[in-house]
Amino acid sequence: MTMRTSSFFSLRSVALACGLALGAVATAQAAPDAKLLAAAEKAQPAVIDNLKEMVSIESGSLNVEGLMKMADVIEGRLKAAGFKTERRKASAGAGADIVIGTIKGTGKRKIMLQGHMDTVYAPGILNSQPYKVDGNRIYGPGIADDKGGLAVMMASLKILADAGWRDYDTLTVLVNPDEEVGSVGSGELIATTADLHDTVLSFEPTAAKAVAKGESLLLGAAGIAQATLEVKGRAAHAGAAPELGRNALYELSYQMLQTKDLAKDIPGVTLNWTVARATGPINQITEKAQALGDIRITQPGAEKKLTEALQAKIASGKLIPDTETTVKVEVGRPAFVAGDKGRALAERAQAIYKELDRELALTPMTGGGTDAGFAGRSGKATVVESFGLAGFGYHARDEYIEVDSIVPRLYLVTRLLTEIGKN
Repeated sequence: MTMRTSSFFSLRSVALACGLALGAVATAQAAPDAKLLAAAEKAQPAVIDNLKEMVSIESGSLNVEGLMKMADVIEGRLKAAGFKTERRKASAGAGADIVIGTIKGTGKRKIMLQGHMDTVYAPGILNSQPYKVDGNRIYGPGIADDKGGLAVMMASLKILADAGWRDYDTLTVLVNPDEEVGSVGSGELIATTADLHDTVLSFEPTAAKAVAKGESLLLGAAGIAQATLEVKGRAAHAGAAPELGRNALYELSYQMLQTKDLAKDIPGVTLNWTVARATGPINQITEKAQALGDIRITQPGAEKKLTEALQAKIASGKLIPDTETTVKVEVGRPAFVAGDKGRALAERAQAIYKELDRELALTPMTGGGTDAGFAGRSGKATVVESFGLAGFGYHARDEYIEVDSIVPRLYLVTRLLTEIGKN
């Protein structure tokens, strides 16, 4: 980074000597903020220590004890950065704490940072997948999704606090314990809290170099809903009098097949039947059967059109007479669409990354869900996703982050926050 800064000032001197406008040179290559870059470089060892501390805490979505330990860590770091903190029980689910930190400044903008402390991993995962450093990679369950994001968030806040930055009206941090299970006990709080702010930065990870050309920010993510298809038939002896029964399992299969492609004609939504089940003894014609479908939503309101289409198709005919079929669609996490304001903010982040000679792509949409959907549900706040570390392997084996993404990400977040404060 020192070489780049020196090169910039050499270019600046040459330009001035040639009588060129300084503004034209700055357009070609803006210089990094030397103080923030130095602070980011100095903070890297502490970020790595924090990653080790958090990864060493098993915090699956149902592991309340581990989640409480994570909440202690997050709360302690927020207090160290001058935040007033509170903890609220998630309104549903396992019952772990949501950590909220707030601090008042002297500026005008209201800014919120969000991330999650839960992982998808079962108890005992550290026995088979321990914290491990291997060159530019650090491995551990949840290290990218989302403990890397939390480490970047906490370190960035500490850097800015140490620098005396107060160019905001209110700065809020919200870290929830149930993102990996749909934020069932925190989604509404995220939505209502975000509505009180101008800007929300969400700290999910970005893709590692091994799987993507470069780091990125996310401008859109699918909403998640569940379809439930239920069939009621009639029980009968499967050997002595099967003709007296009405096989719910057969009817369920028929309805799944006749509805499986409905979503293809509805923009902004997908449907895949993924679970089917029936109960009862093997020697009885099945009386009740149920199927569950995974729905992804990329356009607001598309799930309503899908529900109407499902109901119409089911009403159009059946395979087994005297059976009754019902379907319902329940929306969990809403879709995330950054919109024009979000894109503009992400483009400002791109310009900041170019100060470090690094490219930052903008991903328009992904099929995975994110709590940015709750934050942007009403459209009141400007929301951008993926300010966490570059990594890979989340929800799988050998999850890791790339060490060389730490300093750039700290610089990106601290510089962008100062820009948001100015504007």
